[in-house]
Amino acid sequence: MSTPPAGTTKKRLLSRNDYLAPLPIPTGEKPQDVLNIIWRKNGVFIDICNYSIGSAVMVMWPTLMVFLAISFFTRNLDPDLSQGILILGAVILGIPVLILIQGLFREVPLPVRFNRQRREVCVPRDDGEYWIVPWETVTAAATQQSSVSQAGRATMGLLIIGFENPDPQAREDNKHFSLGFNCGGGTTAMALWECVRSYMEVGPQAVPESRVGIAPYEETQIGSIITDLRKGNLLGVFWGVFCITILGTYLAEKLQNLKLSYPPDLPYPDIIEWSKPLPPEQWAKRSPELEAAIAGREAELAAQAERELA
Repeated sequence: MSTPPAGTTKKRLLSRNDYLAPLPIPTGEKPQDVLNIIWRKNGVFIDICNYSIGSAVMVMWPTLMVFLAISFFTRNLDPDLSQGILILGAVILGIPVLILIQGLFREVPLPVRFNRQRREVCVPRDDGEYWIVPWETVTAAATQQSSVSQAGRATMGLLIIGFENPDPQAREDNKHFSLGFNCGGGTTAMALWECVRSYMEVGPQAVPESRVGIAPYEETQIGSIITDLRKGNLLGVFWGVFCITILGTYLAEKLQNLKLSYPPDLPYPDIIEWSKPLPPEQWAKRSPELEAAIAGREAELAAQAERELA
């Protein structure tokens, strides 16, 4: 499946596609794990996944708060309208809530593992199968779509990371696999992609630590509010209360802990061996094509930074 070269941008009236790989050249953005996609990170590999119960809660919770607020403020003006708004909210949120509840009873999917020493990717598939994909063949694109209505312009976007089955005899329905991350596209998607690219091309120190699992108490929603209260940081307290009540971050945190307190590891014996450290002299090297592409892109970014300072 052919894709445009990395660094290519295709714009249309209401859409934009930024192609980020292959080859995985710098985007110019700082790595930011805005969706907590990093499940495990060490000096050999990084595990990522697009499973996030917390993100689903934080999408639905504000919508629920809007319907409750409108119903509350119209209860004295028009009780029938107030009740109708509650029913409408239940209809709109009913199916997403059922999907969320179903997700709580399903097993957490296995992550995709990027091995920087071997410059390969392990992609778990169904029925215990997995692919070993060369890192430099991985595709990535940031897509963005806009729609215009009476309420204004709404923009949605994804980061899509794709993998090709290395088996030339694979069935047609088992040749491609992709992960999609609902991060809004554009620069946010590039910053999310940089978490993977920078780990593979720069090193573990260039990438944020994993925030999946049970955090220390002072980093939890309630713990951070208590800490701000003790320090007299009232703005931090108000912001924490706003996040809990309006954005639903407390429920998101607890459900995330419930499902990802101990992120699943890859159970395949061959991959356990594949994930062990190698002596530095056995580490795989960049291809000459990628070396040239990265050098060209870094020179382009440096020239761009000079123009901005001028």
